[in-house]
Amino acid sequence: MAPAKGDNNVAVVPRMNLERLLSMKGGKGEASYANNSQAQAIHARSVLHLLKETLDTVELEDNPNIPFTVVDLGCSCGRNTIDTVDIIIKHFIKRYQDLGFAPPEFSAFFSDLPSNDFNTLFQLFPPLLINYGGGVGSEECLVADNHRSYFVAGVPGSFYRRLFPARSINFFHSAFSLHWISQIPESVMEKRGREYNKGKVFIHGATESTANAYKRQFQSDFAAFLKCRSLEIKKGGSVFLVFLGRTSPDPTDQGGPGLLFGTHFQDAWEDLVQEGLISSEKRDDFNIPLYASSLQDLKEVIEADGSFVINKLELFKGGSPLVVSRPDDEAEVGRALANSCRTVSGVLVEAHIGEHLSNELFSRVALRAARQGKQLLDQIQFFHIVASLSLA
Repeated sequence: MAPAKGDNNVAVVPRMNLERLLSMKGGKGEASYANNSQAQAIHARSVLHLLKETLDTVELEDNPNIPFTVVDLGCSCGRNTIDTVDIIIKHFIKRYQDLGFAPPEFSAFFSDLPSNDFNTLFQLFPPLLINYGGGVGSEECLVADNHRSYFVAGVPGSFYRRLFPARSINFFHSAFSLHWISQIPESVMEKRGREYNKGKVFIHGATESTANAYKRQFQSDFAAFLKCRSLEIKKGGSVFLVFLGRTSPDPTDQGGPGLLFGTHFQDAWEDLVQEGLISSEKRDDFNIPLYASSLQDLKEVIEADGSFVINKLELFKGGSPLVVSRPDDEAEVGRALANSCRTVSGVLVEAHIGEHLSNELFSRVALRAARQGKQLLDQIQFFHIVASLSLA
């Protein structure tokens, strides 16, 4: 389908193509995910003990001829996904050894949308090391820091659809991805409807009806996610999920993500409107496809689906998404916030208003954020939902 034409003769990707467009910013530039995912790494380490608890719930077979398969859903293109999968597989190797079982061969599938920068990710993988005398689970593989002891493959596609053959996966992992919904609800884009998100680019501070449209989309997407994984996972398998959550029962209060996208980012769009660089309609046609769920939102879907048993479901304070070397340098804080926004939304922004206006937008985000740099580091705090599930 050819791109539609929007205001200012900028090519606009149709809404239905969001699945083919959404990705973290690839490459290795200043605003790339590879250079702006330190906060995610810190937050992932903070829930590592909960991940290992879930790994211990997976049933192991005493048969080295049956491969063991791990999947990371929403892998993006930085080191975080590789570091996490390394931890997962080394933990399973040790479990096999502690049980006196000969470890099988391990495979890891790294999955994300087709627009993900898989090339940058693949360049980060160390070479494969297999000790054919002792097997893939040998102690040599376990301690080889510059090698990997598992086979890898990239799997492009939406995790809201089927990705793998039935009963083929032992363990699913997904971190900082499930808060991205599959599409902006049509009702939110309907100019004459009561759920139209007029004057905003995110649901933080929007009307209750607009936020509830996002909630319905999130719950529908998550139900599809659970259904797909329940068909793909092996008996005795488990799922570990970490994604943005909120402390407030009010969906219009999106917490940390709301402060990231609903304040300086939101105001920068208004700057472009006031300066005549874009129309207000152009601004209103853009929405961030993200929903920070409450525990109750999530629990309703899991219980209604019935495919999984909840081992653990809790809200965990992750901290600030901004990692800076000089907290007192307000300009650095401003750039960090602008880069954080651009890393996760830059591809969508450029598709909507073009590269030049995108540069203008994020420069204004940085300037606005710098004016409140000292407060930002304390104000923007992310909470994560941690869900450990086993096949019912």
